[in-house]
Amino acid sequence: MASSAVVDFLSENKTALVVGVIVVYIAQQILTYNRLRHIPGPWLASWSELPHSKWIFHGLTWQWYRDISAKYGPIARIGPTSVLTSSPEVWIHVNTKPGYKKSDWYFKPVRVEYGKDNIFSQTDTEKHDLRRKQLAPGYSGRENLELERSIDAKVQELLDLINNKYLSTDAKAVPMDLAKKIQFLTLDVISTVAFDGNFGMLKTDEDVLGFIKSSEDGLTIGNLFMAFGLSWLVQAPGIGKFLGPKPTHKTGFGAMMARCFKYIDERVKNPEDKRRDMLASFIRHGVKGDDLRSEVLEQLVAGSDTTAGALRAIMLHIIANPRVQRKLQKEIDEIVASGKVAAISEGIISQTTAKSLPYMQAVIREGLRVWPPVQNYLPKDVPKGGDTIMVNGNPVFLPEGTCIGISARQMHHDRKLYGEDAEFFRPERWLEEKDAAKLAAMTKVNNMSFGYGKWECLGKPVATMEINKTLFEGFRHFDWAIATPATPWEISNAFGLFLINKQWVQITARS
Repeated sequence: MASSAVVDFLSENKTALVVGVIVVYIAQQILTYNRLRHIPGPWLASWSELPHSKWIFHGLTWQWYRDISAKYGPIARIGPTSVLTSSPEVWIHVNTKPGYKKSDWYFKPVRVEYGKDNIFSQTDTEKHDLRRKQLAPGYSGRENLELERSIDAKVQELLDLINNKYLSTDAKAVPMDLAKKIQFLTLDVISTVAFDGNFGMLKTDEDVLGFIKSSEDGLTIGNLFMAFGLSWLVQAPGIGKFLGPKPTHKTGFGAMMARCFKYIDERVKNPEDKRRDMLASFIRHGVKGDDLRSEVLEQLVAGSDTTAGALRAIMLHIIANPRVQRKLQKEIDEIVASGKVAAISEGIISQTTAKSLPYMQAVIREGLRVWPPVQNYLPKDVPKGGDTIMVNGNPVFLPEGTCIGISARQMHHDRKLYGEDAEFFRPERWLEEKDAAKLAAMTKVNNMSFGYGKWECLGKPVATMEINKTLFEGFRHFDWAIATPATPWEISNAFGLFLINKQWVQITARS
């Protein structure tokens, strides 16, 4: 009887109920709009997530963020509850003031395994901080005595691969996909220094088990899920576990998971193992079980893709600027001639010596500035009760429930800081600046390419070592040219990571 009465009531009042729902929805939309109406931005984005979703779908959010910041200033609205900043001061504030936390809607979908957080996806700040303390000694190299030698060995394998297979001459052009070989290098490095499980991609000159293709496909699919607002499905109970890679898979990311888990299980079962790599450090500092597995898997993606992206972009800009390539090689030749660097037959340059080369360091800084390797939104939730930030000396209130992210490209292309030619690759700006305060400001912002504060990238020491050694030895041994100038690379973006392929180059031996 009661159910029949309810049906009759709904039938008799359906028009009023529909109107009521519409009125409530409109009222909620107006209230949401008004909370951030004081922050400029595209009109439609103030009411709907559709503009943001469109650019996520096309893999061009980094361009959209840059355009929005250029048009509306250092703080802009890009969604009903989302704002964007290109101000270093604001971003430092967000990354250092207690109360801000990573936004669940963005970071939970980037878990490598279903339902299991890693240092990047963890949005509980206390858990994140504890895990960071456990992982930091292993990433820093303080507890990995073989770190530099391991990287040297992989850089040498890259040089050997080029010498044996990809040298061009006057008689024959032999193009090489630099993007792919750099990915081989970074994956071999991270698999070796992380858990002594070298994948052997440089030795075989192939994408072992199809890991790279599987990883790129996974990132692309995950990006599409985010664009359509379906990211929650990937982690949804009862559904998510069927959507991600599994260690039972014979190829791709799943097969690589199985290989990693095998290495981890063998090490955990052998407490007498004396190796001193990242895995040993993690175990020693109390990371275990599923947490240990998730952190190692995170290393494979974050530790290879970001470094590969940086190296590809830096090398492209050097090769595309013959003046820069000549000056870099001149500096390399001079320090080799001075005897401060071992002869070619005696090994790879040390990290200490590489860091002492002013022009090469300027080239690296400029490459990271012109093309930041990671251009994520990286949103943080505003603390309970809201927060007031200072933008160009003026207070701007951000209410609770707002998330704020970064436009990395606009921040690193700021003309007020870097000059009118900020869009262009010119390493000399780092050597010619006479104003010490301005140079310090430039350097501080440049260092934010790796994040800031407690969310700074833990893998920075490994990445900088790889970049230094690869650039020095690459331009010490070879001359480089873009093989396909009209299309120097194929590039897309997923979750802020650049997926780069077909970066064809011609390489000739230097006498």
